[in-house]
Amino acid sequence: MDLLLIHTGGTIGMVPTPNGLAPQNGVVEGAISARLSAGVTLHQHVFDPLLDSADVGPVHWNEILSVLASHPDMPTIVTHGTDTMSFTGAALSQALASLNRRVILCGSMQPLNTGGDAEGNLDLALDAALNHSDAGVYLSFAGKLLPADGLTKYDSHADDAFRHILQAPLTPPTRRHFSPKRLAVLTLTPDFPVAALAAMLSELDGAVLRVFGAGTAMNNPALYNVLRAAIADGKRIRAVSQSTTGGLEPGAYAAGSALWAAGVENGGLETPEAALIHLWLN
Repeated sequence: MDLLLIHTGGTIGMVPTPNGLAPQNGVVEGAISARLSAGVTLHQHVFDPLLDSADVGPVHWNEILSVLASHPDMPTIVTHGTDTMSFTGAALSQALASLNRRVILCGSMQPLNTGGDAEGNLDLALDAALNHSDAGVYLSFAGKLLPADGLTKYDSHADDAFRHILQAPLTPPTRRHFSPKRLAVLTLTPDFPVAALAAMLSELDGAVLRVFGAGTAMNNPALYNVLRAAIADGKRIRAVSQSTTGGLEPGAYAAGSALWAAGVENGGLETPEAALIHLWLN
């Protein structure tokens, strides 16, 4: 049996240095090799340099996807830092939708060989990759295997750091690799300065807009003028709720009607991360 490891970096493979924790080659690779039974052949792709996940973005998602394409039908573990795990989970889930791949993301809050959570997360990832066959992208973390399409990092310190937010069923995207786009997640707040929104949108190709509740925003005509102008200029704006679960319900409140009239897209149940990836791939 073959197993593919894509090691991007992150806490799981870090060691202490005089300047703090830093990734080190061989830590994750050795831990996995030591756990494999006879008859399993490990194929490795190790990022050079290894990355803190704060530095992971579209170019790295493309690298992961290219490696996956060069190893067809091979179960895969992707080791990754936790800070942007939810973005990478959404990126791989949407890009691989309907392709019948099984990919297990794995990271940890504490490094290997420190008596923390890393070994348990890695053991679960190996079991999920080698002994199960359901297609999809999952996260192995804190004793749970979570679908990776709607992850949120719920806690910045606890071992049980992630939750899965229910998403609509995935459909094949328009494209499966990430092209250069200037996208961002923007959050409305009470009395949000409209000039600042206009300035940000002038520098972007599109944006995810986190709105209130089931889909409302302040009653400010200038806000909707800015949104209409940006959309008329070809910029896509996709709304999601600032609430963690429940999603949007266009038409539920009059206070949201101007959003949809301006041409803002309904992100429904999507997390901000999932909505951002949707804009990249569709």
